[in-house]
Amino acid sequence: MAFPPILAPSLLAGDHAHLADSAKIAADVGTDWLHLDIMDGHFVPNFSFGPEVPAALRRAGSKQFFDTHLMLDEPQRYIEPFAKAGADSISIHIEPAYDHAATLARIRALGCQCGLVLNPGTPATAIESLLGQVDLVLVMTVQPGFGGQPFRRDMLPKLQQIDRWRREKNLKFRLEVDGGIDLTTAQECRSAGADTFVAGTSFFRAGDRQAYAAAIAGMA
Repeated sequence: MAFPPILAPSLLAGDHAHLADSAKIAADVGTDWLHLDIMDGHFVPNFSFGPEVPAALRRAGSKQFFDTHLMLDEPQRYIEPFAKAGADSISIHIEPAYDHAATLARIRALGCQCGLVLNPGTPATAIESLLGQVDLVLVMTVQPGFGGQPFRRDMLPKLQQIDRWRREKNLKFRLEVDGGIDLTTAQECRSAGADTFVAGTSFFRAGDRQAYAAAIAGMA
């Protein structure tokens, strides 16, 4: 495996009346990453929050790595606000029509890591030519928009394909999964090459979050 496994709890599954507390819950079990789902009601059929939320979390003292996932029709318009709000990594979807390469370059120029995201219906070949420009590839294992959906095992071959390219081309990006991730499906994804695991519902509802985080960190 190129990278040790990382858990990135999804803030979207936390308590929206107390988002700073939800971020602290994740930090207190030793997770360095926090996944921020940004939805515009157009690219996906739901809304979440804008750049003021990560900015407020920073003001509240959060030191976590903000793994920011833009599910937007025009993500190129919002790179700078999220970078200024404290994003450490900004990932953009390949599906909308815009200049993907220029947007990735802009993310880097603003001091953030950059990533590409694939919806379940999008083949891995859609991002193959851009793999040398990214720090992270996120494979959605549900259709994005709402939490709590069942994991799609038909995405495992896509993970295997991207991991194979990563090894063949000696690339250093992380391979992330998001959607229906729990301790069982995380292990399946790990076996397919994933190293970064977004968990929302299953993490925040876990009876022992410390043990949950340790189980992810300890995956072979």
